[in-house]
Amino acid sequence: MLKEHLTTKGIVLKTSNLGEYDRRMVVLTSDHGKITVFARGVRRQNNKNMAACEPFSFGELKLFPGKDAYSLVEFSVDNYFDALRRDFESMCLGMYFLEVADYYTRENNDDLKMMKLLYVSLRVLEKIALGNSTIDRKLVRYIFEIRSVAANGELGIFPPSAGLTGISEYAISFIATSPEEKLFTFTVSPEVLQELEKAAIFCRKNYFNSQFKSLELLDML
Repeated sequence: MLKEHLTTKGIVLKTSNLGEYDRRMVVLTSDHGKITVFARGVRRQNNKNMAACEPFSFGELKLFPGKDAYSLVEFSVDNYFDALRRDFESMCLGMYFLEVADYYTRENNDDLKMMKLLYVSLRVLEKIALGNSTIDRKLVRYIFEIRSVAANGELGIFPPSAGLTGISEYAISFIATSPEEKLFTFTVSPEVLQELEKAAIFCRKNYFNSQFKSLELLDML
């Protein structure tokens, strides 16, 4: 009996080329967690899915399920995040977000919260790149890092050595518990931003047990 195609929403986290014409994608989906997708012949000239099979692409994927991975039938993209790709600093930060999402998600897990966080974070970076938002990229980064830890159920109480004030603790509570669409609706003073940086550094050192390539580039900017 032939298996039926399945349809899901997803964001492409990373890709690699296979052979002369194929591409392997890692995609974070809304209902299957992180999956591996093989796009056969996608690098052939005029292939309809060529532009879609790149990091950041978000949309609806039609897939054929295999034993350990999926084969791409069609990718209908809702957002390529083109503006983000054209702004170097936003692109680097976005690549870092993709790496963190890849680190924190697993196949067949319920990772919808991480997918929503990733999408809204990329959207605000796109708005910054277009000049439609004045939110500080540093704040976007700290919110994403703290919320990633919270979404994974790991965020605990910060030690006194973190030196957080009541305002910063309130901001962290808001970041940890608010709906994703509310996360980037506030700004903070330079002093609170510095304290959120300390909290984000604490999260990276204690919960991110991985070296992210894009983070090295970000630290040089």
